[in-house]
Amino acid sequence: MYSSSPPTGAAYHRPARDRVTYNLRQATAACLHWEERVKRFMLAGVLLIDAAVHAQAPAPAEQASPRVSSRAERLHRQALVVDTHDDTPQRFLFERDFDFGKRNATGHVDIPRMREGGMDAIFFSIWTSSDYTGPKAVKRSLDLIDTVYQQARRHPRDLMLATIAADVRRAHREKRIAALMGMEGGHMIDDDIRVLRMYAALGVRYLTLTHFKNNNWADSSTDEPRHNGLTAFGKDVVRELNRLGVMVDISHVSDKTFYDALEVTRAPVIASHSSCRAISSHPRNMSDDMIRALARNGGVMHINYEVTFLDQAYYDADRAMGKNIVEQFAELEKQCGDDAACQIRLSEKNHRDLTAAGKLPRVSWEKIVEHIDHVVKLVGPRHVGLGSDFDGANMPEGMNDASALPRITQALLSKGYSEADITGILGGNTLRVMEQVERVGSTSVP
Repeated sequence: MYSSSPPTGAAYHRPARDRVTYNLRQATAACLHWEERVKRFMLAGVLLIDAAVHAQAPAPAEQASPRVSSRAERLHRQALVVDTHDDTPQRFLFERDFDFGKRNATGHVDIPRMREGGMDAIFFSIWTSSDYTGPKAVKRSLDLIDTVYQQARRHPRDLMLATIAADVRRAHREKRIAALMGMEGGHMIDDDIRVLRMYAALGVRYLTLTHFKNNNWADSSTDEPRHNGLTAFGKDVVRELNRLGVMVDISHVSDKTFYDALEVTRAPVIASHSSCRAISSHPRNMSDDMIRALARNGGVMHINYEVTFLDQAYYDADRAMGKNIVEQFAELEKQCGDDAACQIRLSEKNHRDLTAAGKLPRVSWEKIVEHIDHVVKLVGPRHVGLGSDFDGANMPEGMNDASALPRITQALLSKGYSEADITGILGGNTLRVMEQVERVGSTSVP
C-alpha cells in the first residue's frame, strides 16, 4: 500500500516551505487508497505556503482583564503560551457559518479571543468517537485535518501551520499563532501502521493511544480492561511514533497502558489533557505515582480544565446522577447523530442548566491552578503544562474562554512562582519535549 516511508529526522528540519511540500508529496505516495483526498491537502498546502510568504504581522492583541497586573501581563505576552488540546475542528467541520476569524458568542476559541488571551500555539484535536472505527474513522480524520489546513489558508496573517518546535518559535517571532494537530484516539489509525505514517506526513504531532473506549490494541481508563494494557501491536505503535518523531499521548489510557507505554518508549511522553487524581478521583486523571513516573520519563502532563476532572465535589455529584461518561456520550450521540459539535454544545448546555438549578456545584477556574500546584509540589515545575480541552469540555467559572488565560499567569505569580518556571508551565516545557521527541526521530532507523 505504501511505496515509501514518510520523512523522519533531518527531513523534519528542512525549511518550512520545503518540509510542508515534502510531507504532502510523501502523503500522496504513502496511501493511494486516499489519493483524491490527499490531493486536496496538497492544494491546501501550496496555497498555505504562498499565503505565508506574503503574510503581514497582525494587529496588536487586545488588552487582558484589568485584574491582571502589569507584571503578569508582560510575562504572559513574553512567554510562548501553548495549549495542547482543543476541539475546535469539530466546529470547523460541522458549523458551516462558524467564522474563526471573528469573536463568537459561543464556544471557547477563535482568533480574537486567542489574541486577547495570549495563546501562541494550539494543538487542534483530530477526534472521532470511539464507536467511529475502520475506514469511516480514517475518512473523518482526513476531513478534520483538511479543516485545519483550510483555516490556516483562510487566515494567513494570524495562523501558521506548524509541525516542529522551531516552527512554533518562528510563528511567535512573526506574531502569528502556531496551528498544530494532535490525534485523539488510536482507533483512528484503523489498526494499520501505514495509516499512522500518513497522518504523520500530514502534520499530526501526537497520538492519544485511546479515547473513552478500548481499541483493538490498548485499554482505556474508562472501559473494562480487555488487553491488560498494550498488545504487541500497541507496543509497535509506540515504537513507530518514536521513529516518526510524533509524541506519545497517554491521556485517556488505563494505568496499565500508561506503564506499558513508558516501558516501550525511547522518548518522553505527554498527557495532552489530564488532571490530578489526588484532587478529583476521576479515572481519566493521573495518580501521583503516574505523575512521578511521567517525570522520570522526562514528560509533561497538561492540565485539563473540564470541571469533572478538576473538582471532586462536581465529579461525585455528576456520578450520583447514575451515568458514567461513556453513557453520557452515548446519549449525546443519540440526540445529535454524527454532529460532534452538536454533542459538545448540548453537553455544555446540560452543564449550565444543572449548575444553575443547584444540582451540580459551581467550580472556579482557580482549581486549574490547584492542579498545577499539585504537580509542581510532586515533581517540580518542568513537568506540567496547559491542555485546556477548550471547545470539547465544560469550563470552570472564570475560564469561560481563551481570553481568560492571563489569570493563570497572575495566579502563579501570586503564589510566588518564578518567572522562569511560569514561562515553562505556559509552554516552554511542551516545546522541550517536542524537541526531544524530534531528536529521537532524527536518530531512528528509517
